[in-house]
Amino acid sequence: MDVDIPEGRNAIEYVWGEMVPGIGPAAANFSLAVYAHTTLGLREFEAARLRIAQINGCLFCLDWRTERDGLKVEEEFADAVAKWRTTDAFDERTRLAAEYAERYALDHHGLDEEFWDRMTAYYGQAEIVELTMSLGSWLAFGRLNRVLGLDAMCVLPGH
Repeated sequence: MDVDIPEGRNAIEYVWGEMVPGIGPAAANFSLAVYAHTTLGLREFEAARLRIAQINGCLFCLDWRTERDGLKVEEEFADAVAKWRTTDAFDERTRLAAEYAERYALDHHGLDEEFWDRMTAYYGQAEIVELTMSLGSWLAFGRLNRVLGLDAMCVLPGH
């Protein structure tokens, strides 16, 4: 389904800001908070975010790269995320972030004790909660953008 956007309006701003004024701005604030207040390293943050984007198929999310202090992940990073099981480009925290993202999106009932033992060996509880909230945001809002066709209407700044 493609949402009807008034002529000359930004799709994301219209849908998220005006169509459902009681929910949209709160959702946007949550989405922005994930970026503004994260304590996670850029590589693990982007590995998790990009894996969710790959699963959702959100065009905007796939094209986006988070920037921190003028730094972004390397161009080949997205390919490494898709190959998180075998890539040698990741440390264990980054690999676990990609794995968690995939399992969260596709098999959350399969998150077993073995996984949590590995996860808690590299992440503290607060980091796991933060990552989980971030995954929830990306899964919900990236999927919303994809399902409603907003991802094809959005243009990244500078594009």
